[in-house]
Amino acid sequence: MKIGLAGQGAFGVKHLEAISKIEGVEVVTLTGGNPAGTEEVARKFGIPHWTGDLAESLEQPGVEAIILATPTQMHAAQAEQCMRAGKHVMIEIPIADSLADAQRVDLVQRETGLIAMGGHTRRFNPSHQWIHRKILAGELKIQQMDVQTYFFRRTNTNAAGKPRSWTDHLLWHHACHTVDLFQYQTGEPATHAFALQGPLHPVLGIAMDMSIGMRVPSGAICTLSLSFNNKGPLGTFFRYICDNGTFIARYDDLLDGDQNPIDVSNVDVSMNGIELQDREFFAAIRERREPNASVRQCLTAMETLDRLERSLN
Repeated sequence: MKIGLAGQGAFGVKHLEAISKIEGVEVVTLTGGNPAGTEEVARKFGIPHWTGDLAESLEQPGVEAIILATPTQMHAAQAEQCMRAGKHVMIEIPIADSLADAQRVDLVQRETGLIAMGGHTRRFNPSHQWIHRKILAGELKIQQMDVQTYFFRRTNTNAAGKPRSWTDHLLWHHACHTVDLFQYQTGEPATHAFALQGPLHPVLGIAMDMSIGMRVPSGAICTLSLSFNNKGPLGTFFRYICDNGTFIARYDDLLDGDQNPIDVSNVDVSMNGIELQDREFFAAIRERREPNASVRQCLTAMETLDRLERSLN
């Protein structure tokens, strides 16, 4: 399978590293926003074609699909561009930064019948998969998810510490992971959702701190705290408080409430959530089926984010 990748930044590189471990898939074109950086990444990963124009990548011979790891504000338009060109598309989280744009992407997917998937990596992390299987088996029922998403980003830099050409967002990007995961794990949409935000950054114009609360019809609640101001352990940490145990997920690690490790190494073929996400995308294309985290499935999270944004306003 020949594919293209758009986005030469930190997350684009994560996808390239993941794809290098997947047999039968070749990245033949790279679209980037920075010419020198795009060439550097293309040469490092042996990608024969690179460009600053997505349309040029879409015209490369044999390309079946595109992974979009581009700035959030470009996702919806680029996803539509890919599908209109007859290409399957995976859109890194979030699929859009507004509900209207997300609905437009869903409409184009329905019109074209192509595979369109959101990059909702948490669904694929083995730690969260382990929890999900226990829930489906009736062994666990969530009472509360308590989640902390913390970074120290007072300047406009990416995960690799390099300058960004766009501005990140706590609600439409980082909260999207947990909003989707909470609804995915409970199997229910949030009927109650509210958000509070702290002061806006004087230059970036975004909230640097945020608190979100949600509840689903079964009564399970989610408490989410987010910050770009946190100086200390960085990343996202999940506490599942269930009717039959408490579990703490920290990236690749899963612990019980007493801090005893739980082996999740055999949950899937890899411990890399991005690799597992990419594998699902390619498998869905080959098997002509709807993938886990399809754009259609992601819409529930986007609807909740829209309600949260309106609660802030």
